[in-house]
Amino acid sequence: MENDANLKFHQQLLLISENLVTEDVAALKFLCRDLLQLSKLEGVKSAADIFRLLMAQDYLNAEDTFLLAELLYRIKCHSLLEKIGYTRQKVQEHLHEKGRVSPYRQMLYELSENITNEMLKEITFLLQNRLPKRWITPSALDLLTLLEKQDLLTKDNVQILEDVCETVSPDLLEIIDCYKKAKDNKAANFTQGFPELNVELHGEFSNAEDESKTISSYKMDGPHRGFCLIINNVNFSRSQRKGSCKDAEQLEKVFTWLGLDVRTYTDLTSGAIINVMQTWQHVQDHKDRNCFICCILSHGESGAIYGTDDKLVSIRVLMTHFTAKQCPQLAAKPKLFFIQACQGNNIQRPVYVDTDGPTPDSSPVQERVSPVESIPEEADFLLGMATVDRCVAFRHIEEGAWYIQALCSKLQLLVPRGEDILSILTQVNEDVARRSSPSGIKKQMPQPAYTLRRKFIFPIPLAPPPSQQHRGF
Repeated sequence: MENDANLKFHQQLLLISENLVTEDVAALKFLCRDLLQLSKLEGVKSAADIFRLLMAQDYLNAEDTFLLAELLYRIKCHSLLEKIGYTRQKVQEHLHEKGRVSPYRQMLYELSENITNEMLKEITFLLQNRLPKRWITPSALDLLTLLEKQDLLTKDNVQILEDVCETVSPDLLEIIDCYKKAKDNKAANFTQGFPELNVELHGEFSNAEDESKTISSYKMDGPHRGFCLIINNVNFSRSQRKGSCKDAEQLEKVFTWLGLDVRTYTDLTSGAIINVMQTWQHVQDHKDRNCFICCILSHGESGAIYGTDDKLVSIRVLMTHFTAKQCPQLAAKPKLFFIQACQGNNIQRPVYVDTDGPTPDSSPVQERVSPVESIPEEADFLLGMATVDRCVAFRHIEEGAWYIQALCSKLQLLVPRGEDILSILTQVNEDVARRSSPSGIKKQMPQPAYTLRRKFIFPIPLAPPPSQQHRGF
């Protein structure tokens, strides 16, 4: 019986290891730096290697799997907890008495999770005199590990982190301050006090959340939220979409705040747009992401958008790159597309207001296509159109497009309230519908279409919305 139990235990470990990607293994290695010999950690290639090291040190066995549960909880792989008989709530209940990951290690890991790629570049620049020459920083964890190796960062001295965070993103100081306050409180149990910050940082919903709401919502508790592509077509042969860069900048700020890894492309031809879709269709890292978002800002016609070469690309064709068959890594995961483009061209441009459509005399005849027809015939897609079919979408040449600015505004207002995406888009509709052109006679109505099977709810970020952030110089 004992042999059977050990066999089952090892099978569980192997299954968990197979479901952890490279980034997860790196996170586990980092969280175990205070528990295992660093020389042995250097040789780790998989999660199974870490499990073997933990078992060799009696940290992990068939009778006691809590440390593994804690590690999976820390890296937000909550769906794997059930493999060893735990739930997120059960882990939280026992952290204060059984937790082994130090508050210092937790703090560093939380910082790494909240440092964006852009922040990492800025931090690396600030520390260039302290880093090896020609050293490239692959990740925030790698940078923190190097600082520890150089003894520039210890549990009793985090000044170097405070200095760079103060310059790059003062909001990150809250994470460090929480650690220091707990550390300075001699009566405090660090392991008891710090996990609550851990929960808040990633916007998990409270334990009192209605279980039925969790079941009816897409899973958004993975270690990585997802990728967000922004295609911003500004310069065309006969026109320039002034104000679009403001839209792209706002979208990047908001979706980065929401935890997505944002990639922006500017001035793509029709062929380049399709090439980008094909490239991201085959990205293996989708496997460990919760969702996929794509925003396209361009001129358009019914059911299509223009490349900068003035050639049309079907919205449906773009979206079908991410069906379950074409992109298995995103199967059963929500895929959101937001399109800022005219879907018709019978307009007259008023002063200060531009539109996302070509002039009438240059527009080819286009068969009418409704947003519903643009969505692939399978579940888990959402298409947010700036306007209904055959109509124009307005864009202020300085302030940006009505639709995109309303979308960014409502996401910042309503995500912290726990609203789902369809409720948010309904309020976007109301916002845009209330607007009018300077002449007072031009109106616009956005139109979402979707095949979502569950509620899509962004986890609530710890940081304030971009509109409330004020960076010093």
